[in-house]
Amino acid sequence: MNRRSVLKNMIIGYGGLITLPFWMEACGISDKNTHNSSFTLSEQDILAKTIDAIIPAGNAIGALLVGVDKFMQKLIDDCYEKPIQDDVKQKLGALENSAVKIFGKSFVDCNLNQRQNLLMKFSVSPVKEERDFFELMKSETIRGFNTSQKVMLDYLGYRVAPGHYYGCVNVKA
Repeated sequence: MNRRSVLKNMIIGYGGLITLPFWMEACGISDKNTHNSSFTLSEQDILAKTIDAIIPAGNAIGALLVGVDKFMQKLIDDCYEKPIQDDVKQKLGALENSAVKIFGKSFVDCNLNQRQNLLMKFSVSPVKEERDFFELMKSETIRGFNTSQKVMLDYLGYRVAPGHYYGCVNVKA
């Protein structure tokens, strides 16, 4: 047994494991990019436009700019039970149908005011499920926006560890 070659191979192996996350990020392979959403492409578009109607870009940053649409897809897929997931998808379809019925075009093709009007109809609807859908979309969009890195650092001034920790300090007694 040649200890030097074994030790060299172990160091090379551990070095490769340590650099693996950096290589994956440099190649564009990350957890953010590899989430397989259960939403269809049309549902993803409707969800994105719904989120944009709740927090539009305007003069400052909007919810889509900080990635709240991707956050919502992952949140609904990973954190909510199947009946709620199905209800969200059904209500996204209901938004699409309402847009076609009222404005004669897809929800995605509607302008911001039209999308906001459709959502406001859901918020005051006599049907409890539609009101619950609106409240879920609104609360989770606001949460996703407020906890995004860009908003936390640039607008709220959040610092992970304020100040410096001095572990060993001489104390005069």
